[in-house]
Amino acid sequence: MKIPRGGRLFLAMCLGSLFVLVLYFQSITKPETVVKAAYSGPRKSRRSPLQALYNGDQPELSAAQRSLHGRRELLEQACLSHSSKRQVLSPDDLKHLIVDDKHSLIYCYVPKVACTNWKRVLMVLGGDGRYSDPLAIPANQAHVAGNLRALSEFSVPEINRRLRSYLKFVFVREPFERLVSAYRNKFTLSYNTAFHKRYGTKIVRRHRPNPAPEALERGDDVSFGEFVRYLVDPRTKQEEPLNEHWERVHSLCHPCLIHYDVVGKYESLQADAQAVLRLAGVEDAVRFPASGKNTRTDGSMAARFFKHISPYYQRKLFSMYRMDFLLFNYSTPEYLRTR
Repeated sequence: MKIPRGGRLFLAMCLGSLFVLVLYFQSITKPETVVKAAYSGPRKSRRSPLQALYNGDQPELSAAQRSLHGRRELLEQACLSHSSKRQVLSPDDLKHLIVDDKHSLIYCYVPKVACTNWKRVLMVLGGDGRYSDPLAIPANQAHVAGNLRALSEFSVPEINRRLRSYLKFVFVREPFERLVSAYRNKFTLSYNTAFHKRYGTKIVRRHRPNPAPEALERGDDVSFGEFVRYLVDPRTKQEEPLNEHWERVHSLCHPCLIHYDVVGKYESLQADAQAVLRLAGVEDAVRFPASGKNTRTDGSMAARFFKHISPYYQRKLFSMYRMDFLLFNYSTPEYLRTR
């Protein structure tokens, strides 16, 4: 059957559009540009660490690097399965992505996932030589605006160039362990008066029957149950964005829209951090601080806090953080009573 000229033109346009889409999706699922960017010196026959990591040369890789490679593939599969809606990021969405132009690095920081130490490391790498030891930098200095540059501060063309060519990494943590850690830090420690005033007083006012005047004024005795009810209350997100300490990782770092080369985990922090520094070619310039905390948790801390949360609120909270569980391959906690 002969196709009219107008029909042939329409068909050609459709095929052309499909070809562009195929190229686009290939570009967001393969790290070729990152591999090329990691290679900055004279051309050599030996492949860069990132090339070894992504070209499947398994015998050359350490156990930590093999784990990173598999984790990246699992994230891509989870994004294809659970993230159907495409969107365009604005510069405002990139405030959590820190840029080190000197070493072509982009790090998305997640509060309560060793982000203080990662910021310290990046300050050493990008600094003027004033600091050589990350732990010499006071914790509060690591979070001062202006000490590190966010990707959102660049123009759109500059943002796109860096996203295409820099080594991008993020560190994640079991969602409920991170949430409990945030609660303990922000609501049970006496020095966090800013959080008590900003969030504690609102939580007490809305989620405590007959609160005492002192509690309404101070907001320093919020229970974990009250905190959970605050999180799942529809009014919370309607009024303002969630605070970064309990916002979901996928909302902070957009892992289905930004191709992270490395997804490190808090539970294997030291090995993963060392692997990142090796891939970046800076392992001799700085060491990631050894943590005095036990990062390999068994879920017992979160289990203690969830013990007195009703199944109804456990279901609502799990639904809220479900995407982080799925994307980063964390199992549903055994202690949850969602039925």
